[in-house]
Amino acid sequence: MLAVRAGTPYLPWHDPREATRLLRYALHREGFTHTYQSSGNGMSVLSVTTELTVWCRKGSFVWSEDGLTVTHPAADPVGAAQLVKRHLRRPADERAQASGPREHGEEPPTDSVR
Repeated sequence: MLAVRAGTPYLPWHDPREATRLLRYALHREGFTHTYQSSGNGMSVLSVTTELTVWCRKGSFVWSEDGLTVTHPAADPVGAAQLVKRHLRRPADERAQASGPREHGEEPPTDSVR
């Protein structure tokens, strides 16, 4: 959890840009070093991989995982990074089973270090 000094004018997770920046740093520590962040209009977006984009708005991180929407409090970027890491580091065949059957030749590339 983040340490916040008394008298801090705002809490970092109230600002989507700051919360996403903290998520990005937490993911970098986990080995996800090729991320891209964009912010504006009260929200922030973090592209983690070609298959995963995390949105931050109204105090929550939101992403899609196996066809389901996942939300996590923006106050816990380290916890969100752990969930993202757990999802992306599952073996490709496990992710394929979770998202349903695929036709022959539709397997995603597996040459990523993630």
